[in-house]
Amino acid sequence: MSPTILSLRWEANNMRAEKLQFWYGILFTLFIAVISFGIAQLPGFTYIGPLATAIILAFIYRQIFGYPDRLRSGIQFSAKVLLRAAIILYGLKLNIDTVFTEGLPLLMKSAIVIALAILLSYTLAKIFKADMTLSMLLGVGAGVCGAAAIAAVAPIIKAKDEDTAVSVGIIALLGTVFSIFYLIIRPYLPIGDVAYGVWSGLSLHELAHVALAAEPAGEEALAFALLAKLSRVFLLVPLCFIFIWYMRRKQSRTGEAKVAFPYFLIGFILMSLLNSYVFGNAVVLPEGTMDLISNLTTLLLTMAMIALGLNINMKDMAGRTLRPFAIIFFVSILISVMVYIIK
Repeated sequence: MSPTILSLRWEANNMRAEKLQFWYGILFTLFIAVISFGIAQLPGFTYIGPLATAIILAFIYRQIFGYPDRLRSGIQFSAKVLLRAAIILYGLKLNIDTVFTEGLPLLMKSAIVIALAILLSYTLAKIFKADMTLSMLLGVGAGVCGAAAIAAVAPIIKAKDEDTAVSVGIIALLGTVFSIFYLIIRPYLPIGDVAYGVWSGLSLHELAHVALAAEPAGEEALAFALLAKLSRVFLLVPLCFIFIWYMRRKQSRTGEAKVAFPYFLIGFILMSLLNSYVFGNAVVLPEGTMDLISNLTTLLLTMAMIALGLNINMKDMAGRTLRPFAIIFFVSILISVMVYIIK
């Protein structure tokens, strides 16, 4: 057999092996995601949800077995492409029409919450010399909508994958602690159920945390809590454009490469418009379709979190997380107190 034929066969086999490793990498993140969903149903883990569970599992795997380099291409696909797909689908959770017609008073309060979370995180990170990237991601996560907001802003500020994963994990942990604390103190608070719902929606980090804290207060409280939360989600897109402007302005002074426009935000906007003005109006979807899409969004986001979590090296991150964690814990307390006053 000629050397040319042998070379072609070797290249074909190599390409076939690379394709298999790519799909194995995606299946690897899917496998851990399924396990995460199962563990998240167990007592105790129901509070932190599949995203935080997934990051914990990925982190443990990395520390014990190291990074699975042979599966890198598929894992990176989950971290980049599936993450952006999840953010686009996340737009279906936002009803712009509802925010405009019923939640306009909440938009101003949401803007104050977001500005306070980010500016205070930035200022304290400067004062205490904390890791700025982690502090900014945590500020965005606390101010807007947790993991989805962090994932949307991370590529704009050129955050590393491990920074993104750690930030999501910290926000999930703090949000869980605060939502449980809200549940404990609710019977002793001198406020009505609706006011409690607004307080939860404007101050808690993740959509799941808001639902967890507000649901026991009744349907009306939960409705107002989710509306308040949606007003914060609505401000994610303008916030991203502010970050793009800031980064490009900063890079024009330093001569760094310009930040690429995050085109997945356009998909997020389009999905929001479809959910607001098409689905349920011009187009009636089969019953259960939106629930199915919501579950798919969570699955894709969980797979992405696993891929990001595999990048966390405990030795590298240990010294960088303490100060940002302390800062965002303080910021979260301040937001809760402030929102309680202005609700």
